[in-house]
Amino acid sequence: MRKGNWMALLPIGVFLAMYLGLGILFEYILDIPMGFYNIPIVVSFLAALLVACLQNPKLNFDDKLKIMAQGVADKNIITMILIFMTAGIFVGVVGRSSAESVAYFLLSIIPARYAVIVLFLVSCFISLAMGTSVGTITLITPIAIAVSGGSSFSVPLCIGAVMSGAMFGDNLSFISDTTIAACNGQGCAMKDKFRANFGIALPAAIVTLIIIFIRTSGNEAGTAIIQDYNLIQIIPYLFVLIGGIIGINVFVVLLIGILSGSLIMLFTGAIEPTSLLANMGSGAAGMYETTMVAILVSAICALIHEYGGFVALIDFIKRVFKSRNGGKLGMGLLVGAMDIATANNTVAIVMANPIAKEMSEEYNISPRNAASLLDTFSCIFQGIIPYGAQMLVAISAATELGSEVSAFDIMPNLYYPFMLLISSLIFIFFVPNKGAK
Repeated sequence: MRKGNWMALLPIGVFLAMYLGLGILFEYILDIPMGFYNIPIVVSFLAALLVACLQNPKLNFDDKLKIMAQGVADKNIITMILIFMTAGIFVGVVGRSSAESVAYFLLSIIPARYAVIVLFLVSCFISLAMGTSVGTITLITPIAIAVSGGSSFSVPLCIGAVMSGAMFGDNLSFISDTTIAACNGQGCAMKDKFRANFGIALPAAIVTLIIIFIRTSGNEAGTAIIQDYNLIQIIPYLFVLIGGIIGINVFVVLLIGILSGSLIMLFTGAIEPTSLLANMGSGAAGMYETTMVAILVSAICALIHEYGGFVALIDFIKRVFKSRNGGKLGMGLLVGAMDIATANNTVAIVMANPIAKEMSEEYNISPRNAASLLDTFSCIFQGIIPYGAQMLVAISAATELGSEVSAFDIMPNLYYPFMLLISSLIFIFFVPNKGAK
């Protein structure tokens, strides 16, 4: 059995020092304009990977390359990367005009003072239907930017509402990778996990709606935003929504959106064929940084696991938490720590599953509660960390549309993940453990 080794976690510390530490220093201490953007995340992860490669001299570099390759070749990583690329192409096809058409259509039928609430609810619905928070954020962030541009609501507030709603659906969806990983790992039916999970997520969502309502009620929403919009350009979004609702595979849904969007853009004369292809390429290229982060994190995670870093983390949790409720909390913190380390909630669940299964037996935690806690806590941390795919995709989409915003601007507006944490703690310490033997 592999021994625990706390020094194996050093690459994580190096990354945090470079990316978060220097970013905070430049942005908030030295007051450098957009100082956070002076710290390229890919370079920070490369530095962390270099540190991981320099560790454990007992392994030669070829062996370390094999370990990294195995981590990157994980099915969930490949799936995530393909979703990134496909979603990027979809955004490139439908473009800014389609997103604005959706935004202005919604604003034309719903009072402007409820625009941020609508963003949250729509994101909840889309993510629940499609099973992907990244895809939802990719689709709805341009709408959030348009809403912000046509109202007094800030860009960070609008993006925070979108990200919050996206994490709600990602946590609950039957077709989400996190749901599939958690249920398979803990041996429970998806419907049982959904019931347990819904009791945690719904109160958090209701409180989030109340907070958004209070936060926006004092703002001057101004007069109704009246802008030209083309309802035909909304059709690709409708196809994506309907496809997600009826349970079509996310890749098929996005391909339908790309095909329908291309045909509509061409037949309506909104774009030339050559420009359409160029937009597809730029949309895919816009996902470069996010894709590289997924690859680098997977490689680093594989080395840390090989060196015994995660074993040390797991042993610590088992020593600290003794009671059943403590075991639940330890299980949540376990997957949360792995999510911080990997920046991928699906990978975090897959890694945490074996020890969580052992903990559920030791602490007498029912499989459905264990699966629910793994999925919920992974979404809590994934929805907050500033270097997660969700945050990076949102910032990238906002930047492409001309809005400069940093992760630290958005984080205070992520009400749902924080409310989900509170709801999860109430669930752990005050709700009976049904189904346990």
